[in-house]
Amino acid sequence: MDRAVTISQVAALAGVSTGTASKALNGRGALRPETRLRVQQAAEQLGFVANAAARSLQTGRTYTVGMITTDSIGRFSIPLLIGAEDALGAGQMSIFLCDARDDPIREQYYLRTLLSRKVDGIIVTGRRTQARAPIGVGLPVPVVYAFISSADPADCSVVPDEADGSRRAIRHLLAVGRRRIALVTGPEHHHSASVRARAAEDTLAAEGLRPAVPTLYGEWSEAWGRQAAGILLSTGADVDAVFCGSDQIARGLAEALTKAGREIPRDVALVGFDNWDVMVEGCQPPLTSIDMDLEGIGRTAAEQLLAAINGTPAHGQHARPCRLVPRASTAV
Repeated sequence: MDRAVTISQVAALAGVSTGTASKALNGRGALRPETRLRVQQAAEQLGFVANAAARSLQTGRTYTVGMITTDSIGRFSIPLLIGAEDALGAGQMSIFLCDARDDPIREQYYLRTLLSRKVDGIIVTGRRTQARAPIGVGLPVPVVYAFISSADPADCSVVPDEADGSRRAIRHLLAVGRRRIALVTGPEHHHSASVRARAAEDTLAAEGLRPAVPTLYGEWSEAWGRQAAGILLSTGADVDAVFCGSDQIARGLAEALTKAGREIPRDVALVGFDNWDVMVEGCQPPLTSIDMDLEGIGRTAAEQLLAAINGTPAHGQHARPCRLVPRASTAV
């Protein structure tokens, strides 16, 4: 029977010390990315499998992390989970995903369950970016908030810079020669809707412009997009572009404008927000959109959690920039 590959053999193949190999595989230490990658590749080549029980006895850690989400459909939590797994997988750590379904009682149940399983840390996420109350006080493990943020400034929160996304959208429309830009977004009381709209208005104002019509607030739905198109057409306003607060709104608006005889992008250029593949690819023509890099947020949150587990926690809100993904809806 073949003997199990040892970490010493992995270290020898990677050309590093056994201690460095251990840190690289456990997600610990301030190692250079290329060193960590070389060790991981050596471990894969040799078929090295870490003994989780032995690691736990040596370090007092379980090499597991909990993720609690309120995003039942997975629209935001799944990309975040993928990004977190990318970062945690380097240390061969596992994630327990718990869906609290917007139920505070269920959320606290999962929190207690994860703590009873001795997880090394917890990532809290959801489908809204606005601040929420901390999931607990004086918890025995570090907690990082991803996509959503904690109302406690001492907590670590990794969030998308939604205002940055709006600025990119407006600057793109201006760059393709549009000046009469309308804004259509979600509910006025919704954090993301207000942040995105305000940043768009400020970006226009910096260019001596204002929205072609007062900003239209409604719902996060295609139905609202179709209704908003009717409102824009009924005003008779000379609109040559629309920035929508979500891809769902933009897809509905595109459908209604096309049905009314407006050609996109020749008559009206269109930009959405979220870069949701189902929406941007289903839109006719394909939709230019703002991507919040959810996987990147998940990776960063996991990296911050690892740092906290290793004794170097970060505090406060960490905003990640968005990126614009151009498609046919703004092509000239």
